[in-house]
Amino acid sequence: MSSLCRAQLNARFCARTLATHAPSTPVASTSTPPPPKKAQKPIVGTSILLNRSPIITRSPTPFERAYYSYQARLRRALFNPFPYDFYFKPGSILETRFNMEERKRERIAFGPTFGINDEFDKEKAAANQAAAEQLAEQEGENEPMVPRAHPSDAARDTKSLDRKGKRNLYLLYQDTNGIWRFPHGQHVKGELLHQAAHRDLYAQCGDRIDAWVVSRNPIGMYKPEPKLSEKGAPSPEFRELTLPQEVSFFFKAHIMAGQVRPNEETTKDFAWLTKQEIEPLVTKHYWDGVKDMLSDY
Repeated sequence: MSSLCRAQLNARFCARTLATHAPSTPVASTSTPPPPKKAQKPIVGTSILLNRSPIITRSPTPFERAYYSYQARLRRALFNPFPYDFYFKPGSILETRFNMEERKRERIAFGPTFGINDEFDKEKAAANQAAAEQLAEQEGENEPMVPRAHPSDAARDTKSLDRKGKRNLYLLYQDTNGIWRFPHGQHVKGELLHQAAHRDLYAQCGDRIDAWVVSRNPIGMYKPEPKLSEKGAPSPEFRELTLPQEVSFFFKAHIMAGQVRPNEETTKDFAWLTKQEIEPLVTKHYWDGVKDMLSDY
């Protein structure tokens, strides 16, 4: 075969080989993808749990009363005799009154029949009782005690700070749209969260209260439900990337004196309520977000 024929065959083989191999570099696409959407910064707000602490001790439960009674009997059975001869003059009214009160305490601890055989005769017991009552009247001990139930409890006055003296009360206000919630405000750029909470407290409750924000650190956070569009719920991508998320940081405060005077332009009504009274007034989503921040008692 001539050299010319070999050259033609080699040229055809090389062209066929190059045609069967794919190019090593990818072909650039003419269409560019759209830039990713940036998520907007959340709207930061502060809410205040304005608390009125209990003003009287709560009544003990039956189990607590039984426990305290048992402990009192143990202490009385094991304690050393009281040296009343050293503290009271023999035959004085103070000594008589101490002996009478001691017998009452023993009957409470050990039963109503304890120490009946050691009683004085009726005339002497009546004289001692009269002398003890006269001494108590002179010292102002027979004054009637203040009742544990306040008139505002019977009147169901939810605006009174004297109601539910054994429970923790929290301030709840109703805005012009009829929604019940805790005092709320917006955070200003460059402002610390606890400063915003303090400012929002007096903006919502007025300046006629003496309140104390407990800490600079929030006690909880709440995210409201995402708002729905006119056509229904937005897609997750749209909700996460385009809608600004609202975040509310809760701060706890105590009211020391005074009474709230809410802003009439933004507040329709207010009430001092216990934890159980708040639940039926707010939405389920709001309740689930704040219930762990409230005290049961």
